[in-house]
Amino acid sequence: MRITYGFLLMGLIIIPLTLKSQTDIIPGDFETNSEISRESTLSFKHYREKLLKDPYRPAYHFCIPEGLSSNKIDQVPFDPNGAFFINGRYHLMYLYKRFGEESPGWSWGHVSSNDLINWRNHPDALIANSKEEGAFSGGAFIDDDGKVILSYWKIKGKERGIGLAKNIDNNFDKWEKFKENPVIKSTEWGITNLRDSLGKNTFVGSADPSNIWKKNGKYYLLTGNLLVLRKFGSKGKGLPANKEENVLPKDSINYQGDRLYLFESKNLIDWNYLNEFYDSNRKWTRKTEDNMCPSFLPLPSKPTGGISSSKHLLLFISHNKGCQYYVGDYKNNNFFPNNHGRMSWNDNGFFAPEAMIDGNGRQIMWAWIFDYRPKSMRRKSGWSGTYSLPRSLWLGKDGTLRIRPVEELKSLRINEKSIKDLKVKAEGKINLNDFGSDLMELEIIIESNDSQKFGLNVLVSDDGLEKTVIYYDSKNQKIIVDTQKSGHDFGNRIIEEAPLKLDNNETLTLRVFIDNSIIEVFANERQAIARRVYPEKKGDGISLFSNGGDINIESFKSWELMPSNPY
Repeated sequence: MRITYGFLLMGLIIIPLTLKSQTDIIPGDFETNSEISRESTLSFKHYREKLLKDPYRPAYHFCIPEGLSSNKIDQVPFDPNGAFFINGRYHLMYLYKRFGEESPGWSWGHVSSNDLINWRNHPDALIANSKEEGAFSGGAFIDDDGKVILSYWKIKGKERGIGLAKNIDNNFDKWEKFKENPVIKSTEWGITNLRDSLGKNTFVGSADPSNIWKKNGKYYLLTGNLLVLRKFGSKGKGLPANKEENVLPKDSINYQGDRLYLFESKNLIDWNYLNEFYDSNRKWTRKTEDNMCPSFLPLPSKPTGGISSSKHLLLFISHNKGCQYYVGDYKNNNFFPNNHGRMSWNDNGFFAPEAMIDGNGRQIMWAWIFDYRPKSMRRKSGWSGTYSLPRSLWLGKDGTLRIRPVEELKSLRINEKSIKDLKVKAEGKINLNDFGSDLMELEIIIESNDSQKFGLNVLVSDDGLEKTVIYYDSKNQKIIVDTQKSGHDFGNRIIEEAPLKLDNNETLTLRVFIDNSIIEVFANERQAIARRVYPEKKGDGISLFSNGGDINIESFKSWELMPSNPY
């Protein structure tokens, strides 16, 4: 008989299961009091060692513990959800597909941390009660009585729509779904047909709820518009085709673009639709873009938190363009965006943002960074699902968003190396030997002078043919991460570019994080780019370059970073 092994996560330990079937993975077969075989113990050890040796598995970015949570590769873990801070701990949920005969379906895993680096595993927060039910994305909210309310998209079953759940213990290990679910009922998948406050028949989204918030004794919630856009906005050029043309309303243009729908409740159970939350504006987004995975929170006035500014931040995705945001004013049950920005530009590989306010008043966010390895490689490796570094978000003095990695990450630094006052001549290059590492943070402060393009190469192979290029284009006023020569050609190797206008005499300050297959670049606390790379030659070389003029490097610092993931 051939033995097949599965893995059940308990705390931060994977308990291997010796199964009777060659193909079925059945967590329900495991009993707490059953004996763990020697073969199972060894299989766990081998699996852990396999992950620790994997050259592309991140070591300090959060990786979802369940890895490939199904034998179907298209059911990999993905969106972060339900983030909240309470009793000194950061809590984060993640969406993945449970497998086997016991509680199968889309569920929310749950981890918590007191430092945003080392995470403890909790029992799953939301579990499908049957194969006919599942929980998709949503948010978290702490009520006045200290109870945490999870809002989620109840995607299957006879009654679909928006579901709620609350904790029933102080360790947040046990959660109870509202018996009234769905509290906002779908009339078809992801869509609710109703009459608005003016009595007009309309279609609104009942998918991807935001975090709940409370104002003047009432609760508020936003829902996303992907399914509404696809069905009723599809007459617009470039939108998904819809065969049911006869059901399209005459005003289909009013269903196009990114939109959110605001609901209000006095008791968390009975929800009334109020209005579209903001006006979708084509100067910022295309009519083909939706609004899903929304997070709506007050925006701090400084990176360390404190008292909130007068502005709010709306984070969201469009499925075709990835993560983006609005900064604006919230008043009279409407949101009025002042400016718009993106966190991915040339593809959608930075996805599904989730944010919270912590005990210091900081707004902290994560996003899912796509894994572009081939299906066969992901299946063989046994893992997928990685989130960005936690980012601190606040309001700049100019009214736009500021971004930087959380301060806690500095605790991972070891072996600092630094150089000051370097000059790179036009069309020149300086190699920095012995500065590179697979796990690394760099901080570079550069005076641009008259240079047109200047920056650095990282992960440079010994033969110089493989590298990732990070530079500033002064002519086009962009920070650029070029991954075209970063390694294997399955890495969606593109040139990603974010707008960044440097003021006169403003230096360029870059913080670069390298974590095996992930590079994150933070520029002047105004832009951040995250890309997946899969170096084939595994070089760790670094070089500085300048084209079109000289540059002065005020300082260059590097640190190796200690791994924080348990495996």
